[in-house]
Amino acid sequence: MASDKVKTFTDSNFDEEVKTGVVLIDFWAEWCGPCRRLTPTVEALATEYDGRATVAKMNVDENPNIPGRFMIRGIPTMLIFKNGELADQIVGLAAKEEIAKKLDQQLLTPQL
Repeated sequence: MASDKVKTFTDSNFDEEVKTGVVLIDFWAEWCGPCRRLTPTVEALATEYDGRATVAKMNVDENPNIPGRFMIRGIPTMLIFKNGELADQIVGLAAKEEIAKKLDQQLLTPQL
C-alpha cells in the first residue's frame, strides 16, 4: 500500500481498532480486480480524513473470521463503524464521493 495513512486490520486487532470514532474498513483480496481499482480511492480518503476518521484495509484471505462475522460474501465491501457499532456498508466498487458522503454522515451525526 502506498499510503501510510491506511491502517491494516487483522482478525486479532479489529475489535480494538473499531472501538472509538468513525472507522472505514475496505475488505479486499490480492486477486480481486475491483479491489485493486478501489485502492487509490481508499488511499485518497485516508489522506483527506486523516485526524477525523480511521481508514483501513483488511485482507479477507489472511483474516477470515471478521469477514465471516459480518457476513461479507463479496468483495470489495466497505464497512463503516462508529464507536464500535456497524453504522453503514458499501458493497462493490463505489465512487469516492459516495464513500465520502457516508463517512460525512457518520462524522456529523451526534452520538446518542
